[in-house]
Amino acid sequence: MIRPRWQGLPQRPHQRPWHRWDQTIALLAVANLAWVLFDVSYIPLRNFWLQRNLYPLPTLPLVVPLPWLPDITPFYDQVKGIEPHRSTRLYREQFNSLDLALNKRELTDPLVISLLEQQLELTQRLMDTNPFVSSGNTGALEKIKSLLRTRADEESARAAATQLLGTDYLKQVSWTDERQFWRRQILPLVEINYWRSIDASGQPTDLSWRIDLPFQLLFLLDIGLRSLRLRRRYPAISWRDALLRRWIDLPLLLPIGRVLRIVPVTERLSGANLIQLEPLRAVISRGVVALLALELFEVITIRVVDALQQLIRSPQLPQRIRSLCSHQSTDLRAQPELIELLRLWVPLLMVQVGPSLRPQLVELLHHVLRNNLADGLAPESISRQLASGAVDSLLNVSRSTGERLGTQDEVLSSLGTDTLDRFWEELARVLEDGPVLERSQILMASMLEELKLSSFRQLRDQGGVAELISELDGLNFNPSAAQPRDQP
Repeated sequence: MIRPRWQGLPQRPHQRPWHRWDQTIALLAVANLAWVLFDVSYIPLRNFWLQRNLYPLPTLPLVVPLPWLPDITPFYDQVKGIEPHRSTRLYREQFNSLDLALNKRELTDPLVISLLEQQLELTQRLMDTNPFVSSGNTGALEKIKSLLRTRADEESARAAATQLLGTDYLKQVSWTDERQFWRRQILPLVEINYWRSIDASGQPTDLSWRIDLPFQLLFLLDIGLRSLRLRRRYPAISWRDALLRRWIDLPLLLPIGRVLRIVPVTERLSGANLIQLEPLRAVISRGVVALLALELFEVITIRVVDALQQLIRSPQLPQRIRSLCSHQSTDLRAQPELIELLRLWVPLLMVQVGPSLRPQLVELLHHVLRNNLADGLAPESISRQLASGAVDSLLNVSRSTGERLGTQDEVLSSLGTDTLDRFWEELARVLEDGPVLERSQILMASMLEELKLSSFRQLRDQGGVAELISELDGLNFNPSAAQPRDQP
């Protein structure tokens, strides 16, 4: 069975340290890629990292809490230049003061009444100013309004807030229930709002390059080592060419388009034998190559046949035939290839092939003579003797002529060239003067067209790409096909 290319040969002892190094760098590249994906998705998924709640069905109020996940927002917000928004931070602090006062004081206490009024004012200001716009969380404010309207059974969010934070309403309900509503439904939506600083270039602050820089320096060192190893293996290669061989590692060094690092990371994992992608690549490439091969064959066939049809249909066909004459050649150094080919093949046919056909030629001529001499009444012996004598004479002449043609004879070569030139001249003249040219052009063009159509039909009948790939698999993975057959 043919060994697939992805089944590598055993490593040599001096290659093992480098193989370990390649595996280590590949694993670090995977870690870097995982961090890149996290960094790119942190802003869109910050609400998830902040609350650590999963909503599998957004259309349903189904929440899956993930408390085992660490709260990374205090650390990574600094990397992205994120700070709590002043309005929403003041809102949370004011609610904490109100909650503490309601747990220790009565509703009629002036401090409680003052805190309720301040909380109502902040809620209405939140609706009017909409501070969620800066962080792109405008939908959070709309959800807050919807929750307030549903809780108070009001059509207006402002009226709902006035009712829920009023002393008359709080006297009728338990503050413990209301407190759960505000802390579990309203405040988490308020907390997702943030403010992001701007750097000197006018772009949102992003310090992730500080985390990426050590990885980039390590990748740069690895590229240099790989180039050095390549130069040691092929001393004639230049440093520039050695570095250009690692063009696929360019995304590892660029601060933009970092998601493209998945390409060099996959290549490194495959090269370090940590993952096996060669079978997949082989299957894909085989399908692509098979498809391109069929398409290329069809295109070449069409172009060749069309060129021949155009040549045949051309009114300049007699002139092209006349240009085959030796005196029409533009290359004065060109040898008469056709004459040389005839000098090789004519003796071969006359001296070696012809005499081998003597029994068959005798029987053929004997049969013809017997049927033609006196309507088949001639004796058997006479017709056979005539046939044998005629064939022997013809073969002797053929053998002697072939031997003469096989020798280097300048006069013979000159006469042969003159004969061919005369043949092309006469053929061109006959085609120009007679009606044969147009009819011949039509017939030959039709034959080529039929050849083109029949070749395409044969390709379709063979089944196309799928059958071609199946045949390749049979050649590559069939043990009997890979082993030479025993000679009988």
